Amino acid sequence: MQIEHTDVVIVGAGLSGIGAACHLTEQCPNHNYLILESRDTIGGTWDLFRYPGIRSDSDMHTLGYSFKPWNSAKAIADGPSILSYVRETATENNIEEKIRYNSKLTSANWDSKTSLWTLTVARTNSDESIQISCNFLYMCAGYYSYEQAHDPKFPSAEDFKGPLIHPQFWPKGLCYDNKKVVVIGSGATAVTLVPSMAKKAASVTMLQRSPTYVISRPSEDWFANGLRKLLPAKWAYTLTRLRNTRFQEFMYKQARKRPERVKKTILDMIRKELGPDYDVEKHFTPTYNPWDQRLCLVPDSDLFASIKNGSAKVVTDHIDHFTENGIRLKSGEHLEADIIVSATGLQLVMMGGAEIAIDNKKVNFAELWTYKGLMVSDVPNMVSTFGYINASWTLRADLTAQWVCRALNHMAETNYTSLMPVVPHNLNNMPVKDWIADFPAGYMQRMMHLFPKQGDQEPWINTQDFRRDRKLFNQPFDQDQSLFFS
Repeated sequence: MQIEHTDVVIVGAGLSGIGAACHLTEQCPNHNYLILESRDTIGGTWDLFRYPGIRSDSDMHTLGYSFKPWNSAKAIADGPSILSYVRETATENNIEEKIRYNSKLTSANWDSKTSLWTLTVARTNSDESIQISCNFLYMCAGYYSYEQAHDPKFPSAEDFKGPLIHPQFWPKGLCYDNKKVVVIGSGATAVTLVPSMAKKAASVTMLQRSPTYVISRPSEDWFANGLRKLLPAKWAYTLTRLRNTRFQEFMYKQARKRPERVKKTILDMIRKELGPDYDVEKHFTPTYNPWDQRLCLVPDSDLFASIKNGSAKVVTDHIDHFTENGIRLKSGEHLEADIIVSATGLQLVMMGGAEIAIDNKKVNFAELWTYKGLMVSDVPNMVSTFGYINASWTLRADLTAQWVCRALNHMAETNYTSLMPVVPHNLNNMPVKDWIADFPAGYMQRMMHLFPKQGDQEPWINTQDFRRDRKLFNQPFDQDQSLFFS
């Protein structure tokens, strides 16, 4: 059987994959590539998730691509607008013709003799499976399973007679008008769902085991909107992106250096929103410091507004068991519900769930070290995109794409066929840290044992610092003693 060959295979046609393709098109015009997309359309997360109110929790001047200005008035954008932005980017750069839809990467094997990856690709709309070879494998498949969400196994969930829904698999046409709704969770999805559903539902209750830090900001960026009236769109976007990136960085560092001060500022803002009689201590005061977990952003105070007008409420308690018509809590209280939404998080996966092997030996990523958060020790010609948890995803995705393009061009200029990070012997006993360190969020901690480890020395780290990454990623290849070309 003849195997199709291309220089680069990008896995995933979501926000990261389309961005990666644009960078390759512009910076590596002599490299052929194709994109494998397991679904039948562009967009990834922004097409998959269709629950009420779906939106970004980052501003689009930093979540957007570095090369394509976001020109809409709303900086905190809804899901359909983001999807349109991704599709428009693909169309403008003639990316769609490079996409193989209904094509899921199931395994990849590196052959050291030929310096080639052989990919096994399942056709998701048939029983067919094909093979493709490539020189470079570029994973942009995200970090969670599209097929399976996190299932906390609620006691007696089968007793509930109404719909039990996970936001990842929102039923088309679900009517919740005048229904009693309970949303389980307090993360980004929950704080989005609650005010949106509260507009039509009879009541919406956000049920949380413990509080999350929630901050409000205007959905429109006055700085960006004002700047576009004075400057060309590209200039205005670049300046806004720089400003907002610096602000994100400043706030994160302040939270790490002065957690009590930042905590007080956030809680004072919430008290101002909800009034002196609201129990902010119980419902909005976490036991951890700000940015120990990701902050939740609500645009234009929509969550607080729905609480104030009585269309939504927050209950802080633990689930004892489900009943026919709701949830019995540990306190004894019963929450009546016609619909229950389980906004309990994602199921993380490595490399989109594909099995990765080198010379037919399966790679155990947990035994290896991350290299700058984009490659893995002893694994050649493979890069994986993973954005920031304390800032906008695309900031890091852009940096990664630029690094890949530099690496491919360097290999072409020097006639190398492979590059691979190798840990020096004297560093093999580095202190071990989780791939995402100092971030105890449940959805991360459940799967960290499967991810590569990081050390305490560059480049064997996975930093959450955009400026540091920018310097680290731009290091000249001939000065990098940990990256071997052959």
